[in-house]
Order: sequence, then structure tokens, then C-alpha cells
Amino acid sequence: MKIRIGYGLGTAGNSDLAGLVDGLERHGFDSLWLSERVTGPAVDPLVGLSFAAGRTTKLKLGTSVLVLPGRNPVVLAKELASLDVLSGGRLLPAFGLGAPNAVEHQAFGVRREDRASIFDEMMTVMRRLWREDDITHHGEHFQFDDVSLRVKPIGTMDVWLGGQAPSELRRVGRLSDGWLPSFCTPADAEAGRAVVEEAAERAGRVIDPEHFGVLVSYSHREVPPRLVELIRTRRPDIDPREIVPIGYDAVVRTLERFIDAGFSKFVLSPADPVENWDDELGATAERVLHLQRTTTAAA
Repeated sequence: MKIRIGYGLGTAGNSDLAGLVDGLERHGFDSLWLSERVTGPAVDPLVGLSFAAGRTTKLKLGTSVLVLPGRNPVVLAKELASLDVLSGGRLLPAFGLGAPNAVEHQAFGVRREDRASIFDEMMTVMRRLWREDDITHHGEHFQFDDVSLRVKPIGTMDVWLGGQAPSELRRVGRLSDGWLPSFCTPADAEAGRAVVEEAAERAGRVIDPEHFGVLVSYSHREVPPRLVELIRTRRPDIDPREIVPIGYDAVVRTLERFIDAGFSKFVLSPADPVENWDDELGATAERVLHLQRTTTAAA
């Protein structure tokens, strides 16, 4: 497996995004991942990644995640294909249904009960638009005739999905090219992967064994109270430090456990405010990036 390590900001504000982008490229990290929360302080992920694409030549650009329900699939497919072309094929889109709160649902103008069916239909439509011309589609939510995109992505535009609920894992197997969960243990990830691969097999699909990754939040001091509350709400049976490693030694041990479980793509996200990105990324690179240069036998 090729181990790759990137950075994400979650839904926190993107203070000194230029410093983060420049540091990731300079220190040799694999990727930058920006999340979407319309009502939060983070910049729009497509705008932020376009900014990053213009400052870099190697850094891969991921969304973690971009919300589909509430958008037009043709327009979004064109936007994503355009960013992929302008960045030289560096885009890694990861999609989701949206944050589970009423304010976000209202912002996107989509009823909670409609999100899943809209999501599935949009995935189908966008994939066709990226590889076919003169598309006709008459679905439950979208209808159009003879539509083509004259800007196509450079490659196959692999799409990643997150989530850990049984229905989400089955959707990953049916529709995605990769799985990128968050707030999970290596045991959770290993069990989820089995469900994903079983669902993919039932759908007549195969997911690349190197397309399994994890978002890992970390802290230098202690797990912040907001994350403790979030983790205890989701997993009251687990010590939050099992989810959010404290210190670089714990980060390395955590990544090694995920690697042993067959996962190879990682997105680190600092749980603490970062005062100087160059210092933070330099220290992380020194302690963690030796894993990225390691190639092991596939699990």
C-alpha cells in the first residue's frame, strides 16, 4: 500500500489558509481537505480549493465533505470538472448528505426525508456527465434532455464518501470509489470496511483496496470539550482519547493501527487552534511523514 497523509480543517474557520496551503506543499504532505458547513465559519470548499490550486503544483485537493442535496447536478459536475482540469487532475471529491441539524437543512432548502434519494440520483447523473455526452435523464428530482459537459475531468474523477451508519456504509459500497470516515477507531474502520466491500460485491463493483482512508483529529494537550461531548454523544462506550490521539507519538501509533487494518489514506486535523502553520506542519512532518514514505504489502 502507498501510505498518504494530508491535512483537513474540519468545519473550523480557515485562518491563514495561505500559510496552511504553502506549508503542506513545502513539507511534502499529500493533500488538503476542506469541509462544508454553510452556516459555519469555514470558507466554501470549492472556493478554498480553487485558491489552493492556484498556489500549488503537487498538492491534491479534497472536499470532506461537499453536500450534494440542494445543488444542481449539472452545474456542480461542471464546477468540479473545471477545478480538476485547472489543477491538473488533482481533485479528490468526497460527498455527503449534509450536517444533521435543522439550520443546515434549511440553508440547502432540502427536506431531511428527501436527502438520500436526491444524493443517490445526483451521484448517478454526475458520473454520467463526466464520461458521456448528450445525456438524457428523467428521474424523481431532476429531468433534462441531451445535456453534455464540454469540460471533462482529466481522469476518472474518483468519488469518496464518508459515514459509518449501516445505510451509509451500504451506500459507499454501491456508489463510491473510496471510503473516508471520521471519529472512528481502527476496529470500527475494519468492521465498516467489511460492510462496504460486501455491499460493493452485491452491486457488482470492486473498490480499490488502496481507497480506504480515515480522518484523524489530534491534540497536543487534551481532547477539547467540544470533541469530548461529540464523541460521547456518538460513542459513550469509548474513551475520547481512543478517537483523538494526544501528542505525535499517539498519532503515529494510531496511524500504524489503521495501516495494520488495511487503511492507507489519512487526513489529519488539529483539534487545537494553530498559531503558526509552518511550525505545526514542520513538527508533524518530522514526526509522522516517515509513514508516508513507507510501502507495505496490501492487507
